[in-house]
Amino acid sequence: MARKETTAAASAAEPGRLKQIALTYKMTRRADSKIGLIIAAVGIVTFGVFLAIGFWIGHPIYLGILGFLLAFLAMAIVFGRRAERAAFGQMEGQPGAAAAVLDKIGRGWTTTPAIAMNRSQDVVHRTVGKAGIVLVAEGNPNRLKPLLAAEKRKMARIVADVPVHDVIVGNGEGQVELKKLRTTLLKLPRVLQGPQVTATNDRLKAMGDLMSNMPLPKGPMPKGARIPRGGPKMR
Repeated sequence: MARKETTAAASAAEPGRLKQIALTYKMTRRADSKIGLIIAAVGIVTFGVFLAIGFWIGHPIYLGILGFLLAFLAMAIVFGRRAERAAFGQMEGQPGAAAAVLDKIGRGWTTTPAIAMNRSQDVVHRTVGKAGIVLVAEGNPNRLKPLLAAEKRKMARIVADVPVHDVIVGNGEGQVELKKLRTTLLKLPRVLQGPQVTATNDRLKAMGDLMSNMPLPKGPMPKGARIPRGGPKMR
């Protein structure tokens, strides 16, 4: 029974994967009209090269099978990279695009989206890994500077022993393109060990919990109202 259930589950998952690949291909083709020709050319050239080598050394069957497998692998790699590039192209300029990239940066990174935001929807995200803390901002660079400065001061008070980097996503001078964001973060020098990363995340999480549990008033404060500095006075 267990084997039948496993086979049925695998059969049900297979159409789902194929449908996802088909949807990804359609999405990529809208941004990259030559994707089909490029993938086919990569497969044909890879298979042809190995088959030619097989005839040359007298083992066309073995090299043909190897060439077929490697051609399929090469096609998958090319398709994946071009699909990723097309996805970045569609996300670029949209609010929250950087957070979507950070969420898929890979193992060992913990991302907290939208830790700071202003009325113009310029936003700062935070991700923590072995490179330390990275503040990733998207929006207007001039408006982002005070947001980043405030977050850096906050990090200095809470985790002063952890390096803090800042990145502004964009196409301007000194900015990082969305498609290069993941690579930029992975190139940062690794200065923390695993336990240090965990400890940093715990301290930042505790800070978030404390802030979320603070009894803040709902709605705007009345004009002239003052926050009491101590408890009630004894009569």
